[in-house]
Amino acid sequence: MIDDDPLARPHAGPGQREILEAAAIAFTRSGYAATTIDDIAREMGATKGRVYHYYRAKADVFLDVVISGMDEMIAGIQPIAADESLPVETRLWRMVHHHAGLMMTRNSFQRVAVQAVEMHRLREQPAQQKALDKVVAMRDQYEQLFADVIDEGRRGGVFREVDSRLATKPALGALNWISLWYDPQRGDYNTRQRVANEYADFIIGGLRRSPA
Repeated sequence: MIDDDPLARPHAGPGQREILEAAAIAFTRSGYAATTIDDIAREMGATKGRVYHYYRAKADVFLDVVISGMDEMIAGIQPIAADESLPVETRLWRMVHHHAGLMMTRNSFQRVAVQAVEMHRLREQPAQQKALDKVVAMRDQYEQLFADVIDEGRRGGVFREVDSRLATKPALGALNWISLWYDPQRGDYNTRQRVANEYADFIIGGLRRSPA
């Protein structure tokens, strides 16, 4: 089942969380380059001084939105991947389903996270390098959760012979694309369930070993 209650970021207080929510919407609407601190403040109905109380620059807000979105994904997927009481195929199905759900219920955050390739613009700014390194490490950690479960299924004869790391790429690519075409203003709970079910069935079906 898709959880419509957003995960609260542990280290972000209410004031900071409000900024991140507004920034995710602003970055989604206008993109990193065109969004300003004024835009983020306007989205909140506040002055930019409120944003500057927590952040020194737009780049820092952007990176925190990206990390927040990735935090949510890892926090939701990790327990499913680790639940060895479930068959490996069920685990992967639920992981895919949960990821699809986040692409819809947390659309703004996930669109910014998916489009984090824009962060290459910041690589010449040493102040953000540590955060960029964390983003890359989190992305690799997240992909590895899927790769490990796929590899377990391959070794157990449930999934066909695939390169688990390579197979993870198109699976997550298809899932991440949901954030670009799905309209949160038009979708309801039943629509989200149907989309997540279809994606989970499709990805599992593509990995399942054919009957002998």
